[in-house]
Amino acid sequence: MNIICSTLNAKYIHTNIAIRYLKAYAAPEFNVQLAEYTIKDPVMNIVTDLIQKRPNIIGFSCYIWNIEETMKVIGMIKKIDPSIRIVLGGPEVTYDVHDWMKQLENVDFIVIGEGEQTFKQLLTQLSTENDFNNVPGIAYRKDEEIIINPQQNKLDLRDLPSPFRFEEDISQLSKRVTYIETSRGCPFSCQFCLSSIEVGVRYFDREKIKEDIRYLMHNGAKTIKFVDRTFNISRSYALEMFQFLIDEHLPGTVFQFEITADIMRPEVIEFLNQNAPTGLFRFEIGVQSTNDYTNELVMRKQNFEKLTRTVTMVKDGRKIAQHLDLIAGLPEEDYHTFKKTFNDVFELRPEELQLGFLKMLRGTGLRLTADNHQYIYMDQSPYEILGNNVLSFDDIIRIKQVEDVLEKYWNDHRMDHTIEYLVSHAFTSPFEFFQLFGSYWEDQGWSRIGHQLEDLFKRLYQFLKYIKLEDLEVVEGLMKYDYFLNHKYKPRKPWFESKLDKQTRSHFYQHILEQPSILGNEYQAYNLHERDLYKHTIVEELAFNLHVYLETGSIHKQVTKILVYFDPTKEQAKIFSVK
Repeated sequence: MNIICSTLNAKYIHTNIAIRYLKAYAAPEFNVQLAEYTIKDPVMNIVTDLIQKRPNIIGFSCYIWNIEETMKVIGMIKKIDPSIRIVLGGPEVTYDVHDWMKQLENVDFIVIGEGEQTFKQLLTQLSTENDFNNVPGIAYRKDEEIIINPQQNKLDLRDLPSPFRFEEDISQLSKRVTYIETSRGCPFSCQFCLSSIEVGVRYFDREKIKEDIRYLMHNGAKTIKFVDRTFNISRSYALEMFQFLIDEHLPGTVFQFEITADIMRPEVIEFLNQNAPTGLFRFEIGVQSTNDYTNELVMRKQNFEKLTRTVTMVKDGRKIAQHLDLIAGLPEEDYHTFKKTFNDVFELRPEELQLGFLKMLRGTGLRLTADNHQYIYMDQSPYEILGNNVLSFDDIIRIKQVEDVLEKYWNDHRMDHTIEYLVSHAFTSPFEFFQLFGSYWEDQGWSRIGHQLEDLFKRLYQFLKYIKLEDLEVVEGLMKYDYFLNHKYKPRKPWFESKLDKQTRSHFYQHILEQPSILGNEYQAYNLHERDLYKHTIVEELAFNLHVYLETGSIHKQVTKILVYFDPTKEQAKIFSVK
């Protein structure tokens, strides 16, 4: 019996831990092949590859991001070879199971919920008696009737075999994200989240987890992401794992965690600030909303004051990058209160701020009570909302415009100095800047075309010029500074036109050659000769004193010449201003 476990990942760099658990648990009785694709792969290519493996059974791991493409794949496979048994599992098909079985006539079985033991029991019956009455947690058809067997008790996670010891994975570990879980379940009851449905938190064996991490690192894994819904629910457990990772990490490895910030104790953060190497850890923090009434309606307990304390302490420690999440469209959060949520969270200046939109996931309390807030949402995945009683579709469009430029201009860190100045000094609030710019971006049709780095600078400058921004010359100077910092090599065609003519530039170079001390001791140490000076540098003017800005963070209006040196041995240009 030839068995394949497959899935369509959102991106190539992602891996699927679920099918690896199925493969590990099915062994040694069953040899399961793994076959991963992406949602961007042509359906014909996926089907061709799977059919050429000559399977008897194919199991698909299903999520909101891949269910539509997975259904296309299944439909084609069944047309080519109806004898292939199709098994679905995963969070997208675990709920509304009867509806899925009615809708997907090409599907033979659905595994409901936690699948390791159930899938193996199903394989046992498929290889022997084909009696599915006593296989718990599956849906199937019997004489045209849809049968749904109740689920069994939860597994003891300490008994699960490792999903990481497959030889075929080793060559990919350094190229892709490795997902790992140390617990299942969530202690909270947020009504928009699937994790709220499972009561309680169960833990894997700590020592086995540590052995898995050692194995992954020694075989080249670089990015290891913990998928625990609340990694820090147990202070002692989190501290133990943090200490282990600090002690035994290998250079270049990064560990990512989802944490609940308002329950994180200050002493844990102080421990990390003192002991964690810079860049080793990365935190993902779901804020979602700062509106107390909204949080109450979705049964989300959150102390924003304590969350702020945690995020601020971590940021001040300069060791750990933070990714904060917002959800637009939660109950009774209208456009104006969401604006406040956005500004509240942006004030914390996270390295990344993800603005997402509520998805009415199957099985969640919010979907079951959608009529209470007059939600309308997509019929197909990802079930994103289209409006509710306080947020119109027009409001959603406006917030999506904010999301578009937020991603390009804040999360990608192409012009940190410029954006910081704009949101702090040039506009009444961060949301106002991103909204006005996002609306202008949409009006220009830029959301439908691609962008080079230079385009992003040109388009921001065009917007600022269009609104007649005061101190535009200062902002232009900050944009130049950011632009040069984003180049390793001398740019062939900068986005701006230089204000210095050839004669002035040549005169400045001669002045530098005669008196290099005007650019400071650090510049003198480079000992640049005339040939390198002309070949690897650019001279420009800024409308503010760069030296004062870097020392104090304040803008002192004073036209200042700068020299930008593109050192081929460095990852970033070096910028010197006249002292």
